[in-house]
Amino acid sequence: MITDCTALILAGGDSSRMGQDKAGLLLEGTTLLQRVTATMQGVFPKVIVSVRQPRAEVALHQVCDAEADGGPLAGLVAGLAQVETPWMFAVACDMPFIQSAVITRMAELRGEQHAVVPMIDGHPQPLFAFYAKQALPMMRETLASGEKRVRAVLKQLDVRYVSEAELREYDPQFRSFIDLDTPQDHTAAQELK
Repeated sequence: MITDCTALILAGGDSSRMGQDKAGLLLEGTTLLQRVTATMQGVFPKVIVSVRQPRAEVALHQVCDAEADGGPLAGLVAGLAQVETPWMFAVACDMPFIQSAVITRMAELRGEQHAVVPMIDGHPQPLFAFYAKQALPMMRETLASGEKRVRAVLKQLDVRYVSEAELREYDPQFRSFIDLDTPQDHTAAQELK
């Protein structure tokens, strides 16, 4: 268990490309939100869910987004404002193949930075990342400026980027970073199992 950290599952998106709520999509008889929740509960002592509006089917503690249309950044700000631990691990609810070992390795790389973010295929993965509680003021300021993109806030923070080479032995195919954005992604995920 990573005891100095709370997990935040982001489940407040509008799922426009999927055409339906991603959190409730089934994969092997379990919803995507249930799959991610189970993984997070195996790694962190406390797990919370970021939502736009309260969801009756979610038994975990819920935090509502800081701004109704603030995107994932609003969810991160709402989560960081609620956590009582020095760190928060944020993950999107549409990532069904997360390997706990990847998270544990990333936790070991935390230092004085504001965030620990993997770089996969040359792109930062801010919705599978650690954020320090001390990053909250800068993240709030960015959100208040009208910016909704999490990648934009990374430019304001001291970030420890984690290379593929540092994670390969823990998840050789980087399945942890597969996210389901479209019906085609969902179909492909069913073949992966």
